[in-house]
Amino acid sequence: MFIFKTTTTTVSLPLLTISSHLYKSKPTSFPLTPAKPFTLRYSTTTPKIMSWLGKLGFGTRNPAEASMDQSSIAQGPDDDHPAPGQQFAQFGAGCFWGVELAFQRVLGVTKTEVGYTQGFNHNPTYNDVCSGTTNHSEVVRVQYDPKECSYENLLDCFWERHDPTTLNRQGNDVGTQYRSGIYFYTPEQEKAALESMEKHQKKLNRKIVTEILPAKKFYRAEEYHQQYLAKGGRFGFKQSTEKGCNDPIRCYG
Repeated sequence: MFIFKTTTTTVSLPLLTISSHLYKSKPTSFPLTPAKPFTLRYSTTTPKIMSWLGKLGFGTRNPAEASMDQSSIAQGPDDDHPAPGQQFAQFGAGCFWGVELAFQRVLGVTKTEVGYTQGFNHNPTYNDVCSGTTNHSEVVRVQYDPKECSYENLLDCFWERHDPTTLNRQGNDVGTQYRSGIYFYTPEQEKAALESMEKHQKKLNRKIVTEILPAKKFYRAEEYHQQYLAKGGRFGFKQSTEKGCNDPIRCYG
């Protein structure tokens, strides 16, 4: 019989060892003798460690568990509807915090949401996406008024915001969830995206690796991710969402 206690607050295992034990989350993974009482030492810093493991690309599920959640819903089209007279657009350009703020500042953009798409799992969590096993991309779904903002304006913002030549990477953020992508809702958006990429490629001396694919089911990210930089980001310094604002975007606040 195992006796679990949660009063102690120290963990002496190295970081990667901790992640391995938390990743499996099975008592039988420890080499214990059943007849001997076992004290589970839980650190008060464990939630913080798991948060950073997520940012480093370690998730809370193993590939076998993730595969069980595969769903045709996730691979289906985005079935949400924009407000009357509005249109949707989806873009992936690295960590979605800074990307969202860039689109918030575009004239004619009426709403932005950050989330996950293009993956295999239904209702993924942030840690699921960071595990690298679900194929989701961090994206911003933009709602815009085509009378005030053309799709081409959004494409310009997209290209200016990131480096489209780095595969699965933007700066220090590495992983498939940070890949460059344009996810179109209509044939007109697809045509404009392809033409825009061809035009932008002529300005660069490295090959663009941006994927251009139909928009799939959009899963809204956890609430604390929404308008993250506008709310103050990591350090509590709010950044302006004013239309046309050119203030430098501090990606993490």
